[in-house]
Amino acid sequence: MPRYEYRCRTCGDTFELSRPMAQSSDPADCPAGHDDTVKLLSTVAVGGTSSAASAPAPSPRAGGGCCGGGCCG
Repeated sequence: MPRYEYRCRTCGDTFELSRPMAQSSDPADCPAGHDDTVKLLSTVAVGGTSSAASAPAPSPRAGGGCCGGGCCG
């Protein structure tokens, strides 16, 4: 079940709730009992590797680069 982060406008505390996606926008009560809360935007980090990520970066002098690679350096 997804976790959503909320902030209480009354006391300023932030807290998380696990709830179904269909209820993500429903009002959430602060653990201190306040009901003036807002859902915070959260970022999701996805880890993993790909063959492109493990390949070395091309040298700027190996062609390409600025102006065909001849002017850098």
